[in-house]
Amino acid sequence: MKSSRNSTLTIKTCTFFLIWLLLSESFAGLHVVLGVVVAFGVAWLNTDRSSTCSSIRGWRMLWYFPWLVGRILQSGCHLSMLILNPALPIDPKMIRHRTELQDDDHIVLLGNSITLTPGTITVEVDSQDLVIHAMDDSSAADVTSRRIEQRIDSVFIARGTK
Repeated sequence: MKSSRNSTLTIKTCTFFLIWLLLSESFAGLHVVLGVVVAFGVAWLNTDRSSTCSSIRGWRMLWYFPWLVGRILQSGCHLSMLILNPALPIDPKMIRHRTELQDDDHIVLLGNSITLTPGTITVEVDSQDLVIHAMDDSSAADVTSRRIEQRIDSVFIARGTK
């Protein structure tokens, strides 16, 4: 069991460190050392929660992030067009959304994914109920159509199954 925990800690540390390097684009010695320390700290704090790690279909997570980045870029272009339009055709609204996702980890990923997408932000999460601010109907489309929720659901395996 300890060996499994150590391998999980190692994999998470390496993954977080690679993300650190990709996002920071700095390879200075002190920065790299700080990245390793922070990556290890975050991995260590999250290693006891093995349910997420064991319930994620790893290869599907690899497809989720590029899809999310694509949605972020598309939403960013849409929001830019709204802002640059002289008529400023925004129609801000608060949306109450009840998710069908059951697990807290899934709901957190949903809320964070919504917030990362330009034009939307998760304002409140209460159990399975989310309150989302959207700039217009198009910005809210991934939420209201449940497209983002279905993507997240496809990443996770139901508990008790392999």
